[in-house]
Amino acid sequence: MAKKVLLLCGDYVEDYEVMVPFQALQAYGIEVDAVCPGKKAGDVCRTAVHQFSGHQTYSESRGHNFALNATFDSVDPAQYDGLVIPGGRAPEYLAMDESVLTVVQKFVQAKKPIASVCHGQLILAAAGVVANKTCTAYPTVKPALIDAGCQWVEADTGNECVTDGNLITGATYFSHPEFISHFVKALGGTVTGSDKKILFLCGDYMEDYEVMVPYQALQALGCTVHAVCPDKQAGDKCPTAIHDFEGDQTYSEKPGHDFSLNASFDQLNFSEYDALVIPGGRAPEYLALNEKVIEIVRDFMEKGKPIASICHGQQILSAAGVLKGKKCTAYPAVKLNVVLAGATWLEPNPIHRCFTDGNLVTGAAWPGHPEFVAQLMALLGIRVSF
Repeated sequence: MAKKVLLLCGDYVEDYEVMVPFQALQAYGIEVDAVCPGKKAGDVCRTAVHQFSGHQTYSESRGHNFALNATFDSVDPAQYDGLVIPGGRAPEYLAMDESVLTVVQKFVQAKKPIASVCHGQLILAAAGVVANKTCTAYPTVKPALIDAGCQWVEADTGNECVTDGNLITGATYFSHPEFISHFVKALGGTVTGSDKKILFLCGDYMEDYEVMVPYQALQALGCTVHAVCPDKQAGDKCPTAIHDFEGDQTYSEKPGHDFSLNASFDQLNFSEYDALVIPGGRAPEYLALNEKVIEIVRDFMEKGKPIASICHGQQILSAAGVLKGKKCTAYPAVKLNVVLAGATWLEPNPIHRCFTDGNLVTGAAWPGHPEFVAQLMALLGIRVSF
């Protein structure tokens, strides 16, 4: 049976904490309605990029504009199977909204799964639903949760995730893989075929969503996912770029999160991997000049292993000469590269359209992640069933 989930949003919700669960759950076949008090379907919430930059607390910069797909005033909690509450700064003011607290309380009364991350637990505390519950959160939320009667679990690394009955709490967006996995299980989901090893080809100023959403969505399924970058080692970071449409003739660019690599490029045995993922952004235009990158792409294609490439990632595929005779799409500005490489161009209309041709999955931009991840899952034989 198909599942339907409510995602509770607000202005300056944390960028990853709203988009990763939103698109990952959709990729698994779950319907997700994203709502915000005082807003309707089609409106946007501005998001915030929160990360540690060497100061005593996290920094904040502007993220993407997150588009809502449902209207808060039309929400009937009885129609949903679960609730997700992202963090960021939005929970500070959502916790003062009685209509929000009523929604949360109805989910608790119905014993439906609730997954809340980072500062989202301020809403749970305000709703009075954490008494005698074991939970974690971003460390600064600790005093409010303890005063609300919860059994606090210290968040030492940011990866912590705690499940107590139908309540799932995560410390930060670093806990997403476990956080999302536990939520899917709480909804009655079972994952099969996820014993796969997947390689991500990363670079400086790759698009923020285009690396993190598929990266964590695949980890949440139980896949082993390694992210590498030429000339960098495990533990190094790649700065990312936020590409968004804000009324100009082309996309705007803002600084994104710093993405942490978890494997070393020069120690790769890429024959061990079952699939290759290539994020877009600005990284592909220079990664396409790297001979080792080209060698890796050609090897995956020659062996018929799944390759999933999105947006400007197809610049690498074009340079590798693996598109001849293939049907694919890309960000429209990359059409020239795709056509000159001998591929048949597939128009991404609407922009979230993704296509599979043999072992190749291509997408045009980050709004296509649900299709993009779902089509890669299909090639890998990974299934989420309820």
